Amino acid sequence: MTDKYVITIGRQLGSGGREIGQKLSARLGISFYDKELIRIASRESGLKEEFFERVDEQKHFSLFPGLLGLRSSVSDEFFSNYYLSNETLFKIQSDVMRMLAEEGSCIFVGRCADYVLKEHRDILNIFISASIDDRIRRIAASHKLTEGKAREIIEKTDKGRSSYYHYFSGKTWGAAESYHLCINSSLLGLDKTVKLICQVAEERFGITFPHP
Repeated sequence: MTDKYVITIGRQLGSGGREIGQKLSARLGISFYDKELIRIASRESGLKEEFFERVDEQKHFSLFPGLLGLRSSVSDEFFSNYYLSNETLFKIQSDVMRMLAEEGSCIFVGRCADYVLKEHRDILNIFISASIDDRIRRIAASHKLTEGKAREIIEKTDKGRSSYYHYFSGKTWGAAESYHLCINSSLLGLDKTVKLICQVAEERFGITFPHP
């Protein structure tokens, strides 16, 4: 039995992975981190959020340029000729993840969290996929897009996430061997997928979670 555990969630765009993470967070009573990591990393490092956003997995991640010109409100003069690499930004964000994982049980969505926290003793790494039809419908509805445009965004975003994950972890995004559990959310729906993950987490961490 453990008192501090971590659940990481990798996910295809439109699979409901973020919503599943939020539902898990509410059900288990633990912290949830997605885009919040950018704000925390900015606060901890003193760097503007825009620099983390430019190499965030949510964007169409590219290996080039590998260096980003930096001007920071902390000290513009000091940083005026300094360049911040993708790797440096990733390290700052990774250090924040490790800090948060040490503070208490939590859920991380994306950003190579499974790789960053691979040394964490009590961790459950999950990947959420879904049928392309479900994904297109979800993105078209949530962003008020045509199905054609939703498909285009899904393909572009998944490509960026795959590149980001492989670049920093050296592993294959979405491949079963990269995670403990891979789930197609179209099979059970979001709520039953959450229930399934809770059951697996109970076995892995030796904890009984409250059941509705």
